[in-house]
Amino acid sequence: MAELTEVTDAADPRLSDYRDLRDVQLRTHLEAEHGLFLAEGEKVVRRAVEAGFTARSFLMAARWLDGLDDVLATSTAPCYVVSEELAEQVTGFHVHRGALASLERRPLPSVGEVLAAAHTVLVLEDVVDHTNVGAIFRCGAAFGFDAVLLAPRCADPLYRRSIKVGMGAVFSTPWTRLPDWYDALPDLASRGFTTVALTLAADALPIERVVSGLDRVALVLGSEGHGLSPRWERTADRRAIIPMREGIDSLNVAAAAAVACYLTARR
Repeated sequence: MAELTEVTDAADPRLSDYRDLRDVQLRTHLEAEHGLFLAEGEKVVRRAVEAGFTARSFLMAARWLDGLDDVLATSTAPCYVVSEELAEQVTGFHVHRGALASLERRPLPSVGEVLAAAHTVLVLEDVVDHTNVGAIFRCGAAFGFDAVLLAPRCADPLYRRSIKVGMGAVFSTPWTRLPDWYDALPDLASRGFTTVALTLAADALPIERVVSGLDRVALVLGSEGHGLSPRWERTADRRAIIPMREGIDSLNVAAAAAVACYLTARR
């Protein structure tokens, strides 16, 4: 069982995993260096632990202990009990969900391992906003997608905000980063997937028509600002568009993912 330890000093070194959570650059460096990530809120903490991630420690206000008592009962990691005021001092924001956990990252699987049993895959190129990455994972999980592949410059799906927005979908969805950006889509085609790029290209067809009858589908989405790179748009097997009212040409990438995932799941 986790050992409960009351902490009253914001400078206590045992709380170092939880410091300055609003500083994205600092947290990215710290979490990569120490091989950790943070989960926030009772549901997300529970899902991380139930998915088999090893907890380094927990940080929570006393009123949240009962809600996670079963999780704490099965862990040997320390649980630091703090006031909500102290939690805010340490993290830099009001932890209104009351519970945080620091957990160990796992080595990323290979592309082959992630795709072994997959039929529907989301492929993200340079989606750099953590909120969008989390929302896309949540969309994929909601509509039964089997895996997510990320280009090297995509935001970290294990960053705290990504996990929170995605409600822990990253814990149940197989994912990895693509080692080769340039030939990523031809490689997927060689593995039996039809790559479908969401794009405003002149030859793009309505997505319902493009995915109809396909078996293994890889939906390809580009960055928030410029969409897909010319290389990925050109090397995709098919190009698709979400038909919209005249005068509106695009959606936020997470909203587009939701529509595309829904239509693909119904194919």
